[in-house]
Amino acid sequence: MSGNPATVGERRTAKVCGVTEPRTPPRTPLKASSNPQRIISLLPSATEILFDLGLADRVVGITFECDFPAEARSKRIVSTSALPEGLTPAQIDAVVSERMAAGEDLYRLDEGAFAALQPDLVITQDLCAVCAVDTADVTEALSYLGCSADVVSLDPMTLDDVLSTVRIVGEATGTVDQASKLTDDLRRRLAAVDERLAGVAIEQRPTTLVLEWTDPAFTGGHWVPEMVERAGGAPVLGFAGTHSRAVPWSDIAGSGAEVTIVAPCGYRLDGASSLAEETVRSGQLPEATSVWAMDADAHVVRPGPRVVDGIEILAAILHPELCGAPLGVHARRISPAG
Repeated sequence: MSGNPATVGERRTAKVCGVTEPRTPPRTPLKASSNPQRIISLLPSATEILFDLGLADRVVGITFECDFPAEARSKRIVSTSALPEGLTPAQIDAVVSERMAAGEDLYRLDEGAFAALQPDLVITQDLCAVCAVDTADVTEALSYLGCSADVVSLDPMTLDDVLSTVRIVGEATGTVDQASKLTDDLRRRLAAVDERLAGVAIEQRPTTLVLEWTDPAFTGGHWVPEMVERAGGAPVLGFAGTHSRAVPWSDIAGSGAEVTIVAPCGYRLDGASSLAEETVRSGQLPEATSVWAMDADAHVVRPGPRVVDGIEILAAILHPELCGAPLGVHARRISPAG
């Protein structure tokens, strides 16, 4: 992924993420003594964790969506999108739904790259059928190639699960101490947010709607409602630990949300801002709601360390008097205009 929000690869639909039931992933944890030297990451969040753990030199393959840190782009791309480029959110939703119903692939694994790279560890997921290649497809490809790599599946549903993925990756890569330090640092930052917001009464917590897709409308599930809560908001139309879900615009308009965060899965800040502006013009949001756009990939939808950044940004949006106003590179107020 080039980072261009006009590419369909970045704009994978949250619609199917919300309705596809995850398969039960294999839960055979690797021993902490595991010391893989050739790692393929099929998840942007896993790539971020691997680099944060100091394993950049061991990462040999990534997906087209792995764009952070920038150094990751120097690695060989082994997974690409099978979808056409240049589609609108509604068109993406339609194409993905059609292909899912027909049993067609949404991603392409480069088996030649797998064979050449000879990984001893592959990190993937089973949480969402359209967010990345799933474990079953990876296992089938490895078997076909005669590759004996270990496969680790990361499938977080809650904020604690997101933090636990750091430990899981640490155990799988022999970097348990580094993983513990990273997790401790993330928890310290969350505690600092809690401390700043400790005096905020329940009635002072603005009702907050997070849109993970805009056509059709999907509200944030998984860890996103917890992000809102930790940032001093009261989530509406989203439930922690459950899948993102389609919501009628009439329910959204009637939700009374004081703040609406537009963070469409796969969009960076400029793309999210454009969609937020379109949504405001549609007149389907709650009356008088304050509308903000956020960089979804960087700070909301990828279950990695930067979710904590997302909570800090949300806290700045919801309580600038306590946390300071958010930086313009992180969030953009759409309506009322800032």
